[in-house]
Amino acid sequence: MAVNFPNHFLILEYQFILNNFPSISEIIMNKDLHWMQAFLVDEEAVYFDQVTNGEYSVQLTFREEWNDPRLRYNNIGGGIKYLTLTEPDKVWMPDLFFKNEKTGHFHEIILPNVYLRIFPDGGVLYSIRISLTLSCPMNLQLYPLDTQLCQLLLASYGWTTEDLIFRWLANKPVQIPGNLHLPRFTLENFYPKYCNSKTNTGEYSCLRVDLLFKREFSYYLLTIYIPCCMLVIVSWVSFWLDQNSVPARVSLGVTTLLTMATQTSGINQSLPPVSYTKAIDVWTGVCLTFVFGALLEFALVNYASRSDLHRDQLRRQQRQWEEFSFEDPSTFPMQKPLVRTHTDGMTLDKVRQCAIHMPAQQPRRGCRSWLSKFPSRSKRIDVISRITFPLVFAFFNIVYWCTYLIRETRVIPN
Repeated sequence: MAVNFPNHFLILEYQFILNNFPSISEIIMNKDLHWMQAFLVDEEAVYFDQVTNGEYSVQLTFREEWNDPRLRYNNIGGGIKYLTLTEPDKVWMPDLFFKNEKTGHFHEIILPNVYLRIFPDGGVLYSIRISLTLSCPMNLQLYPLDTQLCQLLLASYGWTTEDLIFRWLANKPVQIPGNLHLPRFTLENFYPKYCNSKTNTGEYSCLRVDLLFKREFSYYLLTIYIPCCMLVIVSWVSFWLDQNSVPARVSLGVTTLLTMATQTSGINQSLPPVSYTKAIDVWTGVCLTFVFGALLEFALVNYASRSDLHRDQLRRQQRQWEEFSFEDPSTFPMQKPLVRTHTDGMTLDKVRQCAIHMPAQQPRRGCRSWLSKFPSRSKRIDVISRITFPLVFAFFNIVYWCTYLIRETRVIPN
């Protein structure tokens, strides 16, 4: 690769500018700060590496321009377009810093990714490539259906607005690459703004970029919502099993309950602890309640089954006692039979014949007539649960999605 080195007079001009540029102490003592009234800041090619809960990482090419009349030089009839300086510490620079920075570093592979250009009219262009991790306080009440507003704050550390003012470049001050892709977020929009801050020591110039991130819901739909819904439906399978299949129903209920509890714990571990209820907490909590309710339903069915069995045994014994009393009334000398005995001319067969000619009862209608098809109470509980649990869960889904989808989720900056 061919490289054209500047000739001797360009090098001499370059050294003359550096040797005659006043130091910072001279600037402060002479109060010669009027030439620093306007800085044009430009952020080009902003790449977002990761957006997590409470912070986000960004890689950007930061550029700023200002004019220093003391750096003017002769361009030799237009032969010099600009001079490139690879040591920016040789000239004065504004004391800009990122207010919400957590960590950051410069890029130095293969060479330091920085340059400073000095134009013949005294204009200075400074460009550097930076990687930053910035704080972004998030409101997770609608998580994972939320939209977050993160900020990038740039301000002067020591110079007040009387000495130093930052301004955005007029045409596209912030440029985002078109192929930007984040794993769990989508950058909806960004807004360059001003945010001058006043303190006890004065007013300081500040620039701000509001970044509107929308969380990608498809990931959470496939990894959280659909699995939880499937676990709830699997827990309903016990309603269709025989009430006497105790090991199968207990193992199914306990397995789904433990799986649901484990998934809920895994979801909370990936999120910061907050004092309010999130949308995902409502979903997992209700799903866990349905699974636990299915397990309690089997306990009720088992109790009702044993109660029905005990009641049938009592009825069977009572029927045997009644039949035995008809055949041999002498066994109960102290009791008067409810019907006449053989001596009264009434036999058991005649009593049954009389019962046949009794008027039939009116058939029941509605839910009672349908439930009367199932003689045992345990079976009725299972049948009612087969209908009630899916209907209530469907109603919960309607209320849940209407509440969190129709609710305003976009955070519009003022």
